[in-house]
Amino acid sequence: MTAAGAWTSVVLATHNAKKVPEVRGILAGAGLDVDLIGLDGYPGAPDVAETETTFAGNALLKARAIAEHTGLPAIADDSGLRVDELKGMPGVLSARWSGRFGTRSGDKDAANLELVLDQLADTPEERRGAEFVCAAAVALPSGDEGVLEGVLRGRLITEPRGTNGFGYDPVFVPEGETRTAAELDPAEKNAISHRGIAFRLLAAKLRELL
Repeated sequence: MTAAGAWTSVVLATHNAKKVPEVRGILAGAGLDVDLIGLDGYPGAPDVAETETTFAGNALLKARAIAEHTGLPAIADDSGLRVDELKGMPGVLSARWSGRFGTRSGDKDAANLELVLDQLADTPEERRGAEFVCAAAVALPSGDEGVLEGVLRGRLITEPRGTNGFGYDPVFVPEGETRTAAELDPAEKNAISHRGIAFRLLAAKLRELL
């Protein structure tokens, strides 16, 4: 077993190739020097179903499972979009909002985004408020764990803009901005994003645990 305080590698519980460098940059910016590894480095890792009803619950499920599988500290997040007009949905269903249609189309992100825009087609600008939410969790093989949350308020526009983001980023304009989250450069986005807020808070927790 690795001695307390000697961990140098941390596993990020995701197969999303875009998310690994984003989180790596956030942690580095928070002064946390660890080797962050995505699940592509662990082809036998379990595919953890997000069965909880909260972002925090899903993030902890994934972090615990990957820490147990790899024997290394694991971090995970569950994040999504809550739309005011849709009474907080898609929420924890954000990544699978389009259901089977998204699977058939081959581009779940595009299908999810299109469905939300269709559902808001007749909604005026003043009622298109939304927020991104991220819960970031850490779990150690020893059983120590923690979870922190970040929120970014904004509004949804009617047509996608930008190529720097993923998911709903191309239609989400953060408060105080005229650009979408997908038009911000990585440093700008990390400075204000729900994921940036949550993982900066998690970096402090990681320092305690590692």
